[in-house]
Amino acid sequence: MSKPEPFVFEETCVPRRVLELFSVKWTSMVLYALQCGTTRTGELQRRLPGISKKMLTQTLRELERDGLIHREVYPVVPPKVEYPLTPLGELFIEPIEMLYRWGNQHADVLAQLSLRRGKPSQDLAGGGTDDEVAHFTVI
Repeated sequence: MSKPEPFVFEETCVPRRVLELFSVKWTSMVLYALQCGTTRTGELQRRLPGISKKMLTQTLRELERDGLIHREVYPVVPPKVEYPLTPLGELFIEPIEMLYRWGNQHADVLAQLSLRRGKPSQDLAGGGTDDEVAHFTVI
């Protein structure tokens, strides 16, 4: 494996921003949940156990700012807001799936490391199939 070029760590480096997106706890999970189609906030919160309304709102705003999702507001009462993926957001799904498959292939080792850190992962060693990407646990 080659060493990364020193410039990739500079704040102005675009690939660095991509790595930062992956490092935010809920980013990948929210994007993956949105791949099923345009979704409202309440539905997203039900699909993502453990995310607070505040964190979901913050994550959605960041994803919109980064051009990965679009916020569509309908002029109705009660207010209706939906979040579809943008074409760029759709392209982000493939690397998320690749990371899940890597995690699934190494689930036993990751579960042992998690236990060693004193943080038992929830069903991480249980694996799952490649089709169950939406149900992965990030440690």
